[in-house]
Amino acid sequence: MFSFKIKSKDGKARTGVINTNHGSFMTPAFMPVGTQGTVKTISQEELRDIGAEIILGNTYHLYLRPGDKLVQKMGGLHQFIGWDRPILTDSGGYQVFSLGAGSRGEKLVKITGKGVEFKSHLDGAKHLFTPEKVIDIQINLGSDILMPLDVCPSADAGKEEIKEAVDTTSKWFSRAHEHYHKKRGKKGALFAIVQGGTHKELREESYSALSQFKVDGFSIGGVANAGESKEKQRKALFATLPLLPEEKPRYLMGVGMPEDILDAVEQGVDMFDCVAPTRIARNGTVFTFGGRINLKAAKYKEDTGPIEKGCDCMACKNYPRGYIRHLLMSGEILGIRLTTIHNLRFMMRFMGEIRKAIKEGRLKGYKRRFLKRYE
Repeated sequence: MFSFKIKSKDGKARTGVINTNHGSFMTPAFMPVGTQGTVKTISQEELRDIGAEIILGNTYHLYLRPGDKLVQKMGGLHQFIGWDRPILTDSGGYQVFSLGAGSRGEKLVKITGKGVEFKSHLDGAKHLFTPEKVIDIQINLGSDILMPLDVCPSADAGKEEIKEAVDTTSKWFSRAHEHYHKKRGKKGALFAIVQGGTHKELREESYSALSQFKVDGFSIGGVANAGESKEKQRKALFATLPLLPEEKPRYLMGVGMPEDILDAVEQGVDMFDCVAPTRIARNGTVFTFGGRINLKAAKYKEDTGPIEKGCDCMACKNYPRGYIRHLLMSGEILGIRLTTIHNLRFMMRFMGEIRKAIKEGRLKGYKRRFLKRYE
């Protein structure tokens, strides 16, 4: 069961509801990243408490460890990790290509007629991902939203390399789509991934090939590669969004900084994910509506106030900045648990404010005021 319904609009921005096999979630939505079946340092109970309605898992990592067949034997990913809400799994393609260099710089990835051969970053064992196998893995996991195998060119790839990636991704999707529809029984929704770098004509070529198939939604790929500039991200986004159908959800893969989310929501994006909120939390950096702060800074040593006044997260309601700084400086796990909880709660509050602003027809004003405070 999958459906998407637009609830309100403000210019190109919209709010909506997506229904899945494991419940619904409101859009625009931010999905915390639980790469290996866990959002680092926090529990599923805490995720529910902060208001997360959907999380993301990673096909590559879960396939390698503990293995999709083991997860299936354990009742599927939802039961395995104790999460009763929606789960989106990415294709694993980004990890295959981004982890595709050995310690001595040798290439560990090879695209073949069947799919992509790669060596595990864990033990060097050889594996093959085909478009069909990636679908099977995600069905074994019990994902609510599935991503097809795609080619992820590097941020500095030339146009010729990006065109090859588009062509291969389109061919792979044809195979993935056919295989997906042959599978019987309960399965999640299938999205297509539009590639093409910053090249408008390649984005159009990618969408043209993918639009021939019946899909549940569209993902915008290739805008959050390591080293990608903000300018390139916007150029790729603006080249893709006008192509996508109004009635389908739009997922901007790997983008999740507040300023980038606002830009994308304003253009009509519905879904986001990013490791940044949890990653920077582990370094002691936290989001606030007045901007980012580093709690390791000496000025917070004797600070008795919360991370952010007005925040209702567990960290802000119970612990002062000075104590959290002490935990971070001492290498105590509780410190990064508290900063992680705060950052993810910030993202949920932020998305809630965005949805409210869209419903009330005042997104432009909200964006202007938010950025003035945040920057």
